[in-house]
Formats: sequence, C-alpha cells, structure tokens
Amino acid sequence: MGVKAGEDGLPESDRFSPAPHPRDTFQLFGHEHAESEFLEAFRAGRMPQAWIIGGPPGIGKATLAWRMARFMAAHPDSTAPAVQQARNLAVDPRHPVARKISALAYGDLALLRREWVEKNKKFATRITVDDVRRALHKFEQAAGEGGWRMALIDSADDLNVSSANALLKLIEEPPPRSLFLLVAHQPGRLLPTIRSRCRMLMLQRLETPALSEAVRAAADAAELRAPSDALGRACARADGSAHEALRLLAARDGVVDGLMEQVLAKLPQVNWRSAHRIADAVTGREGEVEFDAFLRSCFDWLAGALRRNPGLGPRALAPYAEVWEFLERETRDLEIYNLDKRAFAIIVFSRLAEAERAARAALA
Repeated sequence: MGVKAGEDGLPESDRFSPAPHPRDTFQLFGHEHAESEFLEAFRAGRMPQAWIIGGPPGIGKATLAWRMARFMAAHPDSTAPAVQQARNLAVDPRHPVARKISALAYGDLALLRREWVEKNKKFATRITVDDVRRALHKFEQAAGEGGWRMALIDSADDLNVSSANALLKLIEEPPPRSLFLLVAHQPGRLLPTIRSRCRMLMLQRLETPALSEAVRAAADAAELRAPSDALGRACARADGSAHEALRLLAARDGVVDGLMEQVLAKLPQVNWRSAHRIADAVTGREGEVEFDAFLRSCFDWLAGALRRNPGLGPRALAPYAEVWEFLERETRDLEIYNLDKRAFAIIVFSRLAEAERAARAALA
C-alpha cells in the first residue's frame, strides 16, 4: 500500500521533490470555491460517499484532498459548532489528527498510490488490484478512530481495469461514514461507473496571484532560493501549474525547456540538430528532470492543438489523439522495461511531425 514510504525515507510517487508532500501542505491557494462546496455539503448533512477532485497536474488537487481528509478526521460530527462556524477546511498543524496524518499514522485513512518497488528501484507503473484490496481492508473493520473511514487515491489515473473495478465495488456499497477522495488528472478517462457514483469537483489552473503565492510558499518550505524575478518567469511559463513552476525553478539549466519551445514551434518541420540535443539531455538517471520537461512540453503542445486551430474537427484532431495515446503507453513501457529514452525522444519528434502534417491535410 506504500503508506510507510514517507516514514522510511523512500521515494513517494505522489510527491514532487523538492516541494513538501501535499499531506504536509497546510495552505490552499486559488480553490476556495471547491473547498466551500465540500464544506457546505458536509455541514448540510449531504456528504457524498465519493468525490473526484479533477483538473490538470500540479494545481493543488492533492493538497485539497488531504485538506478534506484532515478536516473530516478532526471534525467527524457535521453538527458540531466547529464545523458549522468554519470558514474553510483549515486544521491547525499542531492538532493531534494533523500530526497523525502527516506521519501516515491515522488508522482510518487508506492511501492508494503507486508503490516504490525496492527490487527494481522504481515506482510501479499502476495501482494494482492487490493494492486496492489491502488498502481497503480497513473498510471491513470498525472505525478505530471513532469517526469516518476514508480512502485517498492519488491518482485515480493510475488504476488499471481490475483495480478500478475493485474500488468501484466498495464505492457502490460503502459502510456508513465512509469517504473516498479520488485525485484525477483526466477524470473523463475513469470508468463511467465510477464517475457516476462520485461528485465531481473540477479545479482550474491557478490564476497568476494564487500561483505566485503557492509557488513562493512551496519554495520557502523546500528552502529553494528563488529570486522574485526567477519566480515570476517560472510562473509565467507554468500555465497555471505550481508543480511546473517549481520544476522550472529547480531545473539545472533549462536546456530542454528552451529547445523544446523552438522545435515544437517549427513543426511539422523538425530541427533534428536540436532534437538530438534534447534526446541527449533526457538520457540517463541524471536526465530525469529533463525527461519530465520533455514529456510535459509534448503533452502541452498536443493539448494546445485546439487553441492553435479552433476550427479543428474530429478528423483533424485524430492524429493528435493518437500521438497522445502513444506517449502515455510508451512512457509506461519505458519505466517497465528500462528502454532507451534517447531513441524514444527521436521517435516522438517524428510522430509529432506526422500528426501535424496529417491534421493540416485534414483541414485543407
């Protein structure tokens, strides 16, 4: 289940280093409306058994999910004055429940995420059905803390078909006072049966003021020295994602970011000299940050197809969708089989160029 990873000093798949883990992040920026929606549902006694917290990566979905879980653990009675008078879901970091949750020691909270596999020194590529069964075993027992039994899934995108169906069975018929919090980067790709049994909270990309505050707070907590001008440039390029802004601040030299911008702007022509420089930079263990930058740029370019060409129909969009699926599938295979990232990057540039040519031909 991976619940002791933080305690044991092992890597955590649901944390972006150097930022603090979302369970240790006690401030929320830019999502007050979503927070209020959850609080009002609880106060009114209309708490759904499951919520999907959806939206792009790095905007605070997991931070909100942990904030929800912490509040429910600290205030299990919706009629209590502390709940009825609360303005938000804040819980004092010194509260005993907050300390337990930060230490992953709260007995009624199951955490589902991709496990660290010590043998391979890698994260598992999926949340398996066995992970789900082990984590959710506590729902078959009485609540040890006397409140709500909760499961936090970060992220639901990492469920496979079997593990998603195992989770669905419990969401369909949960024990009383059960709560499931599903963080999802692409909620539309979850099982329709799961979506139909959850209340959806869609979070938007952070506006500049909230993004700057979030990035500054995370950088300070991580003791990442970030001059105001560097922080401003990172936020301007991050497209509303605190994760991306922090990655830009922590990047060694930004080679991949700069080159990707140049190469993608020229598609369907490919500057192969720059493409090979990028492929060299993403190779090896020392190139993990650069590889993340490479993938992020590719996905952002594909997602921007509609913005670049608002008149695109299904036929013209299909080539972009095919490359998106190729990237997702092959990236998982890279992790499983330890394949050559350099060769992969070169192939990706070819596929992106083909998609752009095909889309333009469909528009002609």
